[in-house]
Amino acid sequence: MALNSAPGAASHATEDSVEAEDDWRPAIWVRVLPALENILYGANISNILSAHQNVVLDVLAWIPYGLCHYGAPFVVSLIMFIFGPPGIVPIFARTFGYISMLAVTIQLFFPCSPPWYENLYGLAPADYSMQGNPAGLARIDKLLGIDLYTSGFKQSPVVFGAFPSLHAADSTLAALFMSLVFPRLKPLFVTYTLWMWWATMYLSHHYAVDLVCGGLLATVAFYFAKTRFMPRVQTDKMFRWDYDYVEYGDSSRGYGYDLAGYDGDVNLDSDEWTVGSSSSVSSGSLSPIDDHYTWEGEALASPASDIESGRHMFSP
Repeated sequence: MALNSAPGAASHATEDSVEAEDDWRPAIWVRVLPALENILYGANISNILSAHQNVVLDVLAWIPYGLCHYGAPFVVSLIMFIFGPPGIVPIFARTFGYISMLAVTIQLFFPCSPPWYENLYGLAPADYSMQGNPAGLARIDKLLGIDLYTSGFKQSPVVFGAFPSLHAADSTLAALFMSLVFPRLKPLFVTYTLWMWWATMYLSHHYAVDLVCGGLLATVAFYFAKTRFMPRVQTDKMFRWDYDYVEYGDSSRGYGYDLAGYDGDVNLDSDEWTVGSSSSVSSGSLSPIDDHYTWEGEALASPASDIESGRHMFSP
């Protein structure tokens, strides 16, 4: 009798533990993102882009989403280490880390269902017992004859982390940093970002509003870092070891002259500041003057002389 009741007791204990976990976790938002999608864009862009599927589009979407996303931060860091100003890679790494932590925090406190959930379950309520889904990446597993993305997404610890999109944030951040170092290649980096955004919607992993929020998060973080901490790129330098000095922050905040190193102290005992100046003394181009216009030092130094001269001026 006791043995027969043991499985049932264990089953109830498991259900109670799952319910206890769900009690402290926030509710999963299923309707918010589809509603925002319709309000902002008038349609579900993800469903429109994923309506027509074929092998060529699957591979084109898989390259940025399933491959480039994971290797791009390392490639970007290596390229900027060689061709960027000294110190730019640590700034990129910190910015990348901060936006990742902020995005995951938002995903944990504001869990939202991705497009693949709507395709499978409609707008039915979701719970944390549900497994992740590879969506369009399942076709890549089938094409390659592997079980990589299917098993990987089923074991994902954050199933409802659609908002904001880290795929959009990371690609946008990489494009902004690379555009700073290589401004002439900016169209190429913008194309890569748009390619990533399209892939996330084609594979039914993100709504357009997820991408906009992720891109905005990366943009704000980039310009904050650029204004305060970013080493300035010197366009006449190709490699990092060509830099003789490094300036930090946005150059638009300073003056037109090189006052970055000025600390407000003036050394009156040194005349080094006159070297190379264009003053009339250093250039030997003093204006000719007559003795008639020279003032006696005594007249300037003695108050009594001023009073005396005033008497002569006003005496009859």
